[in-house]
Amino acid sequence: MNVSNRLQYILYITALHLLLMGLVYQLLFQNKALFIATEVILLISVAVAIHLYRSFHQPIAFIRSGIEAIKEKDFTIKFVPTGRGEVDTLIEVYNLMIDQLREERTRLQEQHFFLDKLIEASPVSLLILDFDERIAVLNPSAREAFGPAVLGKKLEESENDLLVQMSQMADGEARILKTEGIQMYKVQRSYLMNQGFRRSFFMLEELTNEIYRTEKEAYGKVIRMMAHEVNNTLGATDSILQTTLHSLPEPEYSDFVEALRVASHRNGRLSQFMRNFADVVRLPHPRKETMSLNALAEQVSVFMRASATDRAVTIHPPQSIEPCSLYADVAQLEQVLVNIYKNAIEADSSDLRTEIRAQELCIFNNGKPITTEESSQLFNPFYSSKSNGQGIGLTLIREILVNHGYNFTLKTQSDGWTVFRIEF
Repeated sequence: MNVSNRLQYILYITALHLLLMGLVYQLLFQNKALFIATEVILLISVAVAIHLYRSFHQPIAFIRSGIEAIKEKDFTIKFVPTGRGEVDTLIEVYNLMIDQLREERTRLQEQHFFLDKLIEASPVSLLILDFDERIAVLNPSAREAFGPAVLGKKLEESENDLLVQMSQMADGEARILKTEGIQMYKVQRSYLMNQGFRRSFFMLEELTNEIYRTEKEAYGKVIRMMAHEVNNTLGATDSILQTTLHSLPEPEYSDFVEALRVASHRNGRLSQFMRNFADVVRLPHPRKETMSLNALAEQVSVFMRASATDRAVTIHPPQSIEPCSLYADVAQLEQVLVNIYKNAIEADSSDLRTEIRAQELCIFNNGKPITTEESSQLFNPFYSSKSNGQGIGLTLIREILVNHGYNFTLKTQSDGWTVFRIEF
């Protein structure tokens, strides 16, 4: 019974009884006994009207209480039957509905709890976007990979190269993506329905260690086989060449002698070529000791200054905020810095500078920028953008830094400077 019906009922009952009271009043002067009996009946009628009003109003009170309980999400409130058929039917329906809602909420809470625990414990990185395509949820694995600073940002707004690449993926698409270092991820983008709208999410599985191990085993086997065959052939061939050189009289066979010398020299170059590849495969485990990164950077800077001067490149003294000590293999880390300086010098640079920060080394050059195509190939085994390059340098750098457990990246920044960054 709504307010309008309730008011109409009250007005009707009031008007009806006032009318009856007026008619009964006329009996007062004619028959007092009948007047008193009529007054009693009239009072009983008023009592019955009030009782009926309360009976009509009781279901409304139940409904109102039930609505308030549902609004407060309190599904523990249930009503006790009153013994009145119509009201008890309403109470039974309400109690049944509350039981179903409570069971459904319990089931959903259990599912959400299980899903939350599964997401938290998953070794796969999970990243969920909100309705505005902003990063809303990161599980622990994703938080470790990207950091909490990316929360609330769009993928393309972040400074992370991997997230920028992910922003170009469509729902349902899967890709193998590579970062500016050697990390590789299998990334799949999908979506879920939430409140009738699509929300995208990403699953990222790192493949770096698996691919790196398989890759190393493959090229290691090939290089060992090549080195064995080539060295055996070159050794026997060079022995024949040297014997022939010493047997031929110089004046009479000068042309032949020169040709044999060229061939022998070429054999030596080819042997050195194979040794360069073999050095990568035979790279020993790091023999670590405490060392000063500042001193090492200064020594390599001085060592490479002559090569830089020949190509009109200026090497600035290393700049450091504070002394930095490492526990590393000095010889191997020195080889890394030498190769980085060498590549920077050969990139048509005019300036080369080194900065040592807290547990980080950055080597900058303003030479030829790294193209998008080259960036996707960097640190692939024996890849080189040079026409006569073997790709040994970056491969050796990768092997040494991976063995040390250091993170590293190589990219050209928006200001034109190319930076090799090593995080210790």
